[in-house]
Amino acid sequence: MAIERTLAIIKPDAVRRGFIGDILKQIQAAGLMVRGLRMMRLATAQAELFYEIHRARPFYGSLCAYMSSGPVVVAVLEGENAIARWRDLMGATDPAKAAVGTIRKQFGIDVEQNAVHGSDAAETAAREIPFFFSALEIV
Repeated sequence: MAIERTLAIIKPDAVRRGFIGDILKQIQAAGLMVRGLRMMRLATAQAELFYEIHRARPFYGSLCAYMSSGPVVVAVLEGENAIARWRDLMGATDPAKAAVGTIRKQFGIDVEQNAVHGSDAAETAAREIPFFFSALEIV
């Protein structure tokens, strides 16, 4: 199995409701190593750039407004098959459809306020990680 890195974001709804520690604990319990970690607040322009791939979709404006509505926690996760493992741990995008025990099932509110984000492929992770972290900030 390949050692991979992926980006994780604890979204504003989960930060606001105090779930940072709970989510990080589940990440570590799943055997994923945190290699970079930061709390920040995205400016609207930063959210628009990060989610540019969704620009043509009807939810783009509300997603960018939501992601810049409060602090987020961004993390670089590392481990064997980290991308798939993180996506499995997150659960389905819609918390109502997510499997029991997944982060989105436990902490998500709806499709937009679903607690966490994760890179969906190696190519996406390669673009998303440097958006938030320099090579010097990943250990």
